Amino acid sequence: MEQRLGLVQTGDGTGVSYASVGTGRPLVYVSGWLTHLQLGWELPAERALYESLAQGCRLVRYDRAGCGLSPATDRPPSLEFELEQLAAVTATLDGPFDLMGSSMGAPVAVAWAATHPDTVRRLVLYGGWARGAEVSPPAVQAHVLGLVASHWGLGSDLMTDIFAPDADGPTRAGVARYQRACSSAATARALLALSYDLDVTDRLPHVQAPTLVVHRADDRAAPVAQAEALAAGIDGAGLVVLPGRSHLPYAGDRDGLVRVVRRFLGLSVPRRSADGLTPRQREVAGLLSQGCTNREIAARLGIDERSAEGHVERILLRLGFRSRAQIAAWFSARRDVV
Repeated sequence: MEQRLGLVQTGDGTGVSYASVGTGRPLVYVSGWLTHLQLGWELPAERALYESLAQGCRLVRYDRAGCGLSPATDRPPSLEFELEQLAAVTATLDGPFDLMGSSMGAPVAVAWAATHPDTVRRLVLYGGWARGAEVSPPAVQAHVLGLVASHWGLGSDLMTDIFAPDADGPTRAGVARYQRACSSAATARALLALSYDLDVTDRLPHVQAPTLVVHRADDRAAPVAQAEALAAGIDGAGLVVLPGRSHLPYAGDRDGLVRVVRRFLGLSVPRRSADGLTPRQREVAGLLSQGCTNREIAARLGIDERSAEGHVERILLRLGFRSRAQIAAWFSARRDVV
């Protein structure tokens, strides 16, 4: 899959960059805190999440103003501004769409669904909250905000420890660098402060779309009690609590999360082999066992070299390996057993 980039504007001319991948019924994804459409697509674990969600539908996501590919803005963050940006992105779509809010994007998605009930077919809330002030104690919030503002390097490392404790080393290092590349320290601090200020408890009863709330049991960034509050406040909402500590949806058991979401949205849930690899990934693993380079793999499979590299990175993540040699040895051993 390759993503397609575009730019829209809010009523006051604020630019918002968005990306879409896949085809079919739209699934609009409201991300948490900081994003970068291009760098996120290049992070293997994050890209694997988007590609999995986009199978059989059109996944649309965007960088909020001042982040990633979206131009800087003088407007301070607010829920109203968040909704204006979401409105600009969804104006490019025809008819109702599925809406998924992750982390800080969850209360934003709630506010949208409550205000624009005719536009939302189904609503998914992952890792979110109803009242940001209850995500963590005031003293902890003040400490985190101060560190992000005063030392963005240490601040991004701290946020990565909170967001992705289950991620492997390379993914954690990539996430920390990714956060720093997404925005300035000032913007990061302002958006984090907004996440603590968001309170959509009064909007929950107005959500009419069928809703699924998904949360990880030991999420270190948002307590599961907030997921319970979201589900209790929305009439008929379902709640699924998955095992794990990671707040980022692509860290930890990504596939388990994707299966739950796709099933709720009425999308097919693809079967995987026992090793968790796709047929193409098993082809690549086989070529690695023959000693092929990325260029040779690309030539053999009729793909570009960058795609071959991406397949190798996703195989490493899937199998928990750190080197091509480990993949080759694993494939050879598996072939010998079979």
